[in-house]
Amino acid sequence: MDGSTGMSLESVFREEHGRLLATLVRRYGDLDLAEDVTSDAIEAALTHWPTDGVPTKPGAWLLTTARRRAVDRLRRDTSYAARLAILQVDQDRAGPAPDADVTGSGIPDDRLQLFFTCAHPALGADDRVALTLRCLAHLTTPEVARAFLISPSTAGQRISRAKKKIRDARIPFRVPDAAELPERLPGVLQVVYSVFTEGYAASSGEILMRVDLADEAIRLGRILRTLLPRERETAGLLALMLLVHARRNARTGRDGEIMMLDEQDRSLWDREMIAEGTSLVVDALTGGHPGSYGVQAAIAALHDEASDASTVDWPQIVALYGVLSSIAPSPIVSLNRAAAVAMRDGPAEGLALLESLADEPLLQNYHPFPAARGDLLLRLDRRPEAAQQFRRALELARTEPERKHLRRKILHTETFDA
Repeated sequence: MDGSTGMSLESVFREEHGRLLATLVRRYGDLDLAEDVTSDAIEAALTHWPTDGVPTKPGAWLLTTARRRAVDRLRRDTSYAARLAILQVDQDRAGPAPDADVTGSGIPDDRLQLFFTCAHPALGADDRVALTLRCLAHLTTPEVARAFLISPSTAGQRISRAKKKIRDARIPFRVPDAAELPERLPGVLQVVYSVFTEGYAASSGEILMRVDLADEAIRLGRILRTLLPRERETAGLLALMLLVHARRNARTGRDGEIMMLDEQDRSLWDREMIAEGTSLVVDALTGGHPGSYGVQAAIAALHDEASDASTVDWPQIVALYGVLSSIAPSPIVSLNRAAAVAMRDGPAEGLALLESLADEPLLQNYHPFPAARGDLLLRLDRRPEAAQQFRRALELARTEPERKHLRRKILHTETFDA
């Protein structure tokens, strides 16, 4: 036993939980059993470690304890053991996971199998995110519920539904082979990015950000980057999250109100995080065609590297949005490109592009769209039209900080109009 208090129990459990769970899932092929005995092992550690000290190899201690608990459970429940035996046959037929070849490290890591299982395309999108938070981010079911402002019962249903689908469809716990990886990896990255975006800008509620959730997404991104160092989009995703999250301390004012990018105090930005993200952008864009996360990260880097709002390289950002539109076209990308064009060429040019998107179904209930129109109309001194767009955005906004920001916009517009 080490006995050192240098590493907190919480940090040990956070680091070891996903690794332990993934190892047990691979061994027994059952998420429920793996979760139960992982919890048992952590409870045992909470009993022994405060007195005996944290072991030199805490992961090995937890794994040994969890395996003993699993053996005890299987001895008591023969029907459960029989079901696991069937699952094990399926796993054996699927063959060994080729994770060592995929990662290039020569060292298999069971967490990679769990990433791909949680993000399997057979699972519903909400179920994939909930299961990833539960299994890989070590959030409890109530914490998953709070993260997405749903009831614990709904969160539990999503997690249970995902587990049932994995069990009933006998989805194998394995890393896709090299031929499958390009098709399957985007789903894994999307799940992690979904966790981050909910932390960066909550979908509803009284607060703008869930910093803890964004931090957890970045932790998962770091794991993926370590496990798949050859995949440039893992670097791109991690870079994007770091470069955006670096601004977290400047995104709200003293009263919790949103501060737009050009209003933010850049001295509050995390320069170390920006440096790390910028370095990863180079990796993401080097060799071959760029991926969407890498391009988005490059755009974020241009914002972060500018000394102030007046020195942002808008021509380069417009060019990058053009690249992004060609590889990952969407109305939201077009919206962001229009805003960048307005900064490069003037509000009239940007507004013309926004008006061309007016019939896009995805933008009908997306509050940044009328908010962007309002901003450009205001810059053109078309105040009554701007106020109308801001009121429409206010109707659609889902968080109180966003609504407060838009009420300020409306007041400013109508006051000067009067």
